Amino acid sequence: MIARRGVRGLRVDELAAEAGVSIGLVYYHFGNRAGLMQRTWEFINERAEQYTKSAIDPAVDPRGHLEEMLLRELQDEPDVVENSTAWGEYRASAVFDAELGRQLREATAGWVRDADDLIRAGQKTGDIDPHVVPADAAERLTALVEGISERWVSGSLPLARARALLRSAIALELGADRRTVQAGSEARSPAARARPHDGVTPQPPRR
Repeated sequence: MIARRGVRGLRVDELAAEAGVSIGLVYYHFGNRAGLMQRTWEFINERAEQYTKSAIDPAVDPRGHLEEMLLRELQDEPDVVENSTAWGEYRASAVFDAELGRQLREATAGWVRDADDLIRAGQKTGDIDPHVVPADAAERLTALVEGISERWVSGSLPLARARALLRSAIALELGADRRTVQAGSEARSPAARARPHDGVTPQPPRR
């Protein structure tokens, strides 16, 4: 309902009707509106942790794990769209609500910390530029995901374009991926250059 109506547009009586329960039962479980908002925020974060979970082992490929974790914030799935919309609504409302601001700061700090840890690990494996400042890159990348996500869910940015922009931003922030560089070097090897391209024989340059 927050994703549909916004935080300030949420009414407990409408929420109870949506859930098919009494208003008294809502207050029994959550105490008050603040308790309801707190639990909803926790649910949003728990669900985000599930759908952004990467199958890539962070101990083996921390850069790949980080990239997939960030890109999985941009998926054409109902839960992801709903979560992203609600997160954006919480972020906007936190400007006017001190308690929401505290919750948002704590959740954001944890997200940035996770990205920071993966960047440091990637520098140790040699997959991330050693000159990158992990805390700064983590802050910029997570902030960019929030901004791109907001444009995507609001319809001003197509999903494919959003994901492409995020991929290029990751490359700019972290430096060239060692695996991509190696693949490019192999493609430019003498043996590769000797192979005809699409069956067309290279012609000598004209003077």
